[in-house]
Order: sequence, then structure tokens, then C-alpha cells
Amino acid sequence: MKLVLSQEQQELRAAVRAFLAAASPLPKAREGYDPAVYARLNGELGLAGLIVGEEYGGAGAGFADLAVALEETGAALLPGPFLATTFAAIVLAGTPDKELLTGIAEGRIAAALVLPGTAIPLRDGELTGTLPQVLSGMDADVLLVPATTDGGAVLTAVTLDGPGVTRTPLETLDLTRGQARVELTAAAARVLGPLPDAAGVADRLAVALAAEQLGVMRAALDAIVAYAKARVAFGRYIGSYQGVKHKLADMHGKLEQAESIVRYAAWAADESPGELPEAAALAQAYVGRACFEVARDHLLLHGGIGYTWEHDAHLYYKRAKTDEVLLGPPREHRARLARLLEL
Repeated sequence: MKLVLSQEQQELRAAVRAFLAAASPLPKAREGYDPAVYARLNGELGLAGLIVGEEYGGAGAGFADLAVALEETGAALLPGPFLATTFAAIVLAGTPDKELLTGIAEGRIAAALVLPGTAIPLRDGELTGTLPQVLSGMDADVLLVPATTDGGAVLTAVTLDGPGVTRTPLETLDLTRGQARVELTAAAARVLGPLPDAAGVADRLAVALAAEQLGVMRAALDAIVAYAKARVAFGRYIGSYQGVKHKLADMHGKLEQAESIVRYAAWAADESPGELPEAAALAQAYVGRACFEVARDHLLLHGGIGYTWEHDAHLYYKRAKTDEVLLGPPREHRARLARLLEL
């Protein structure tokens, strides 16, 4: 098992961090998705194609590399469909489709995914149904939809600006990354192949999301540590007060544990599939809640200014809460982990 980043992964982290600091700082994240930034992210760094196979124009990198990139996009609260497209690429690994994977790798196609557990009947090549909550549904070009047929479950692709598709933006807590309700009315669907193993896909999605959550935690902790070193109250830097020190130490401890869990889970996704179910369940059981707690304490330690609209604290808080329940609340992952461990 390897929990320390390689030299290449450190260089990847530095490159993504520098790019996002320049192209998508937090003030810009408040403005929402910028297709130009997404195009540069892929054109200059090739992030959307990071885990896409080389035969489709991607980098063919491992899950551990992907986790490094997602940590940085999470820390920057990157708006837009990068996480959704990453989810789609993970699913397509089990149902390779040259057209979609090549488009994703080249940055021409942003994809969204109907999360596991939902399926719509496919009749005469068309889908009719309502998908109440699609991550980045307003920003993506293609939606991957599990469908049922007489011959079994299949994975289909629907063009989101095509006939029979209606998208409605949702009012969501996270202002930096939107969601949409998608209504399909006899929408043309292209069958990509049999539906990949739902459990295996869900495990990889859980690890990918945990990597983003790790980045949110790190950025929130870095921000409040810097504030504690600069803010003076009653003639002293607030970081010198014992209560603040203890809270920061607790936040740091949660970050350290989360980092170990994410590194282990990403390693398992690459090297030890037999350990992945437990690692993925552990990642969402612990990291999701820990991320929210760190973001919450980051806001609280800022005092009154942290509650203002102009401050960035609420952006971390809202992303953390949204991520915490995106793939199901932590209690569901804890219950699954207990079953896997036969506790």
C-alpha cells in the first residue's frame, strides 16, 4: 500500500493548483460555470481525460492520480461539470464508448450521470420519465441514463439539448455547482451496452467524491489558520487563545484521518479491488461528515464576518453539506460498512 504521493503526483497537484488559482479563484467561483475555464482545464491540463484510456485520447492514469486532481478542484470549489464528467468517465470504463470517451478526453463533451439506483424503461429507442436531481444537468452536453429493457438493464446516452428533453435549474444550497431536473419525453437514447456493475461503479464514485471533499477540508482549514494568525481580538491574535487552538487541532486531526482514508481508497481502486468496497464505504462514512464539520467550524471561527454573504466561508459550508449527502447520507455508508465487516 502506498499512501504518499509520488513525484509525478506532486507535480500534477502543483500544476492543477496553480492553474485554478489563476483561472478560477473563489470570487470567480461565485459567478458559476465558465465554459472557457473548463475548456482551458482540459486543453492545457487534460484533466477530463485523466482516467480515460490512451486508446481514446486520454492519459490512462490511475485512480490515485485522479484523486489528486479532484482534491485540487474541490479546494478551489471549481464550478461546472468536472465532477459530473468524471463520474461519467468512471461509468464508461465498464461500457467503453469511443465517441463519448474521445469527446470527454478532448474536452468537447461534458457529461452528466443519473446516479445508481434510478432506471427508466426504454421503448423503441426512446426514454420517458423525470429525473428530479442531476448534478451539473444544466451544464452537461450528454446524460448517461440507466434503462430497463426486456433483455436486461442497459446504459444509454441522451443528448441534453435534443428534442424531448427539458431541463429546469434547481435552487440548491451549493451556489458554485448547479443541479437540474431533467424531463424526458420520448427522448432518443443511444444504447451504449449492458449496465456496468452498480456496486463497483458506486464504490468508485464514492472514492472520487471523497477526494473532492478532502480538498474542501484542506482549503477551509488553511483559510481559518491564516485568519487566526491575522485577526486580533482583545489585543491578541485569536490563534493564541486556547479554545481556538483546540478547535484548529481537532480540524487538523480530521483532515489527517481523511487524507489517509482517501489515499487508501484510491490505492484500493487501482491495486486491490477486493478491498475497495470497504474502503469506499469507509471514505463516505467518515470523510463526508468530517468535511462538513471542518467547513462548519471554519465558518464559526470567523465569528460574525463568517456569516456574511460577502465572505467565502458559506461557500465551503454549502459545498461540504451538498457533497455529504450527494451519494447518500453518512449513516447509509456506515451501515454498509458494518455489513461488509459483518459487525
